[in-house]
Amino acid sequence: MAAVLPMPEDLPSRPASHVKNRWGEVARQVRESGSIAVTNHAKVEMVLIDTSTYRRLAQEVGSVRAREEAVMDELDRAFEARLAVLQAPDARARVDGLFASRGKLKRPLKAGTSF
Repeated sequence: MAAVLPMPEDLPSRPASHVKNRWGEVARQVRESGSIAVTNHAKVEMVLIDTSTYRRLAQEVGSVRAREEAVMDELDRAFEARLAVLQAPDARARVDGLFASRGKLKRPLKAGTSF
């Protein structure tokens, strides 16, 4: 399941000078809260996250990539199967026959058993 992450502007923030001068305190705050925003001139420049959060995010990204790759592989297989049909030796004759029929059916339509 995807992690719900707050926007950087919604995180507790510390100025870059505070991070630089009081690293130990900042590291403790990151471990306690999971992440903090580092600001420079009141603008969020980066987000510090703890290792467990990073690992969880990396696993989720890997899972998403694996799902995307599986979907792309399936689409590729479907495309190759359709292409093989279109490249069959009799494909041209079947298409020509389709156009020659001008929409006329060989047998009447059947709408279904309840119709």
